[in-house]
Amino acid sequence: MQTRHLKSDLLFLLSATIWGFAFVAQRMGMDHVGPFTFNGIRFFLGAMVLVPFIYSNRKNQPRKHDGSSQIHTKRLILYGSLAGLTIFGGASLQQVGLVYTTAGKAGFITCLYVVIVPIMGLLWGQRTNAGTWAGALMAATGMYLLSVNEDFTISFGDLLELMGAVLWACHIHLIGWLSPKTDSLQLAFVQFMVCAAASLVTAVVIETAGVADIAAAALPIIYGGALSVGVAYTLQVVAQRHAHPAHAAILLSLEAVFAAVGGWLILGEVMSDRGMVGCFLMFTGMLVSQLYGLVSKSGREAGLP
Repeated sequence: MQTRHLKSDLLFLLSATIWGFAFVAQRMGMDHVGPFTFNGIRFFLGAMVLVPFIYSNRKNQPRKHDGSSQIHTKRLILYGSLAGLTIFGGASLQQVGLVYTTAGKAGFITCLYVVIVPIMGLLWGQRTNAGTWAGALMAATGMYLLSVNEDFTISFGDLLELMGAVLWACHIHLIGWLSPKTDSLQLAFVQFMVCAAASLVTAVVIETAGVADIAAAALPIIYGGALSVGVAYTLQVVAQRHAHPAHAAILLSLEAVFAAVGGWLILGEVMSDRGMVGCFLMFTGMLVSQLYGLVSKSGREAGLP
């Protein structure tokens, strides 16, 4: 059992690393193509990565001839479209925001979904704890130091990333509601394809990108699509079979740290002392919001007051 948990932790860490450095790839890709072109191609590639896994799963499942498969397909398309349009909104805000802010800042602001998710759950009766509110206060303070200027204005890119974080939190709740109702890999495939289609249609309308531009952005697109969307998502699904959700969120939130490291190493991004303090408070707030529940549960199970 211990070996199984260690394997899950390593998979989460690998996913966080891939996602963190994806912010760097996303910025580099937009040196050649627009944000919607980039997202459209990368989400299409991510969907293609899932095809072998879906095919393998379907081969191992008995075929049904009672009409239930048709009902399942209609439900899958509906659920996948809802999730895909939510991803389209979140990914679009994130990608456009990266035009105006750094990869490191984008990574930390995006990861605020870790704090937003439990607070948003209050809207439909989910209970939260003191750790969530303490974490939210620390994260909000950190966000202020990182993104709000001395004249009390927030940069356009940081605002877009914050709006994107809200949509990522909505997507987590939506997937939590939809995934028990259908196959998770098929749901992921449909939502990625819907996001890709919506992004490419938008790109055709407002962007211009030739074959040469796409070829120049090939490596960032492949990284952002095949690795960030396809591989990292699959690793997360595999790892969460043997992990507590809060524990998973803690490890996955490390993507913010890897985004900052990647921005520094590859793009030469440097944060001010004020920004670094803000990042520290935001990351600490994420950890507090997740660890409080784990510690409280462990204490109750041990019979502690």
